[in-house]
Amino acid sequence: MTPEQITQLIRETLYTALEIAAPFLLLAMVVGLVISILQSVTQIQEMTLAFVPKMLLLGLSLAIFFPWMVKIMTKFTNNILVHQWEKVIILTDYVG
Repeated sequence: MTPEQITQLIRETLYTALEIAAPFLLLAMVVGLVISILQSVTQIQEMTLAFVPKMLLLGLSLAIFFPWMVKIMTKFTNNILVHQWEKVIILTDYVG
């Protein structure tokens, strides 16, 4: 496996991880911003007020996005196992 192929594989891996994590990170950021604005306006400085809505919405979004996440991870794994399996085996022969 050439350094370019390894770089491409790492790039695809990081892109897939970012693609899966992005909806949750964006949702947590938006909810945190809204809760922070509400806390500033009402002057309520309760930490659980920010934590509980984030956890509830992230749990709900996990239920909504789970089929999509499985599809993305399955596509990535299929790409690794079908198209790049020989390259991965050759790489592990050199490492081990």
